[in-house]
Amino acid sequence: MTDQNELVKLSAYEMAAKLRAKEISSRDLVAAELDVIDAAEPSIKAFLKVAGEAALEQADAFDDLSDDDKAELPELAGVPIAIKDMIVTKGIETTAASRILEGWIPPYDATVIEKLKAAHMPILGKTNLDEFAQGSSTEHSAFQRTSNPWDVERVPGGSGGGSAAAVGAFEAPLALGTDTGGSIRQPGALTGTVGVKPTYGGVSRFGAIAMASSLDQIGPVSRTVLDSALLQEIIGGHDRRDSTSIPEGPRPMVAAARDGLNNRDLKGMKVGLVKELNGDGFQPGVEARFHEAVKKLESMGAEVVEVSCPHFKYALGAYYIIMPSEVSSNLARYDGMRYGLRVMPPEDVPQTAANMMAYTREAGFGDEVKRRIILGTYALSAGYYDAWYGSAQKVRTLIIDDFRKAFEQADVLVSPTSPSTAFKFGEKMDDPLAMYMNDIATIPANLAGVPAMSIPAGLSDDGLPVGFQFIAPQQRDEVMYKPAAALEAALEECWNGPIWQSLRTPWLDGLNK
Repeated sequence: MTDQNELVKLSAYEMAAKLRAKEISSRDLVAAELDVIDAAEPSIKAFLKVAGEAALEQADAFDDLSDDDKAELPELAGVPIAIKDMIVTKGIETTAASRILEGWIPPYDATVIEKLKAAHMPILGKTNLDEFAQGSSTEHSAFQRTSNPWDVERVPGGSGGGSAAAVGAFEAPLALGTDTGGSIRQPGALTGTVGVKPTYGGVSRFGAIAMASSLDQIGPVSRTVLDSALLQEIIGGHDRRDSTSIPEGPRPMVAAARDGLNNRDLKGMKVGLVKELNGDGFQPGVEARFHEAVKKLESMGAEVVEVSCPHFKYALGAYYIIMPSEVSSNLARYDGMRYGLRVMPPEDVPQTAANMMAYTREAGFGDEVKRRIILGTYALSAGYYDAWYGSAQKVRTLIIDDFRKAFEQADVLVSPTSPSTAFKFGEKMDDPLAMYMNDIATIPANLAGVPAMSIPAGLSDDGLPVGFQFIAPQQRDEVMYKPAAALEAALEECWNGPIWQSLRTPWLDGLNK
């Protein structure tokens, strides 16, 4: 029998292989992860809600299936997963880490949750995030602050820091996140995990609580590229309930990842080094690991060419006009009338619907959410719409054209994922602009709707993880999986194994029985 410490450190694919070989059961996996959650949560605080009993029941249901029934299921069947609390789960409280939705238990599942349940993947619980996914550090949750497993005094990134921290701390082998401007990839970079933003529309957004509808995308969080490929093929595909869903079926991500792992032959592939996404403003250790990884790609036969995307320098400004504008529109539904929090005005204030809405929103929304609602409402207001929102959309078109021209020169684009490693709590809370700059390398992919992935590139000089980003053409997600898997394998050889082997995990001590 595999001991718990060893078991929880396996990749999801390795867990699935042991399930198929009947060396372990799904209940063994879930029980082991629940033990880690119990041990880790006092210091990590990745989960807002743990659904232990339900996860064990789902595991038992998988274990009770016949061998023939199991053979019809996806490879990851029986492997547990954590879910960002921005994704609706029937019967499990879903809050988007906001007081305004505290206590709300959805009566339905998001499409991705339906697919996970059909694949018999037990759901461990809901992970923490910045309120309504608005932040880059998971410090803006209304309920708790999630810590980075590499240093509990540092942030895990955001908004999906809970999902990334859970996977990084071995509380879950897999998780789902949502990525609006880098909220899967940036936490991946800061926690040493793999984070993927699929092509916009490649994974259904039905049941994902809307932040900015033209930018949001659900995607995988994992410890390996192959694990993300396996998970993306499960959750991807067309959904008639999502009007932005692409009619085309899932791409062959798993085959591409396996090709990269097995062959590591990148001859004939052109890798575009984005001129505007490295250099000034990037931490020296981040730059060093990035260029070392680029040399690894060259050693495997890839041709590296520099490409220029001149309008990327306007991406941050355009994003922080478009995103708050859509936030302002989407969050108008939280008015205290239909569901969620309701705060009535004091007796000496007129008991009107308008006053009730005002008091509800004042109590229910945090400072960062209020800041973005105000910015968005201003950008959409009469007299300013064309000057701000209209201009930002024109910049978005220019960025899309930059990608088009870049992909005429290269098969896949690369950059550092985040300009720095994980920063300390409170370091950027009083400077919103400095906080927003963390997304400078990830935002362009969201504006253009193209797929992107962050993989660990090793450790910076401060001993913290660095992320390496791949960006592929729209609806060609598989193109980034092959070089990402090949680079992952090459870097593991360079670092004598996965970088998480050097992660101190005091919460795992004494788990073996």
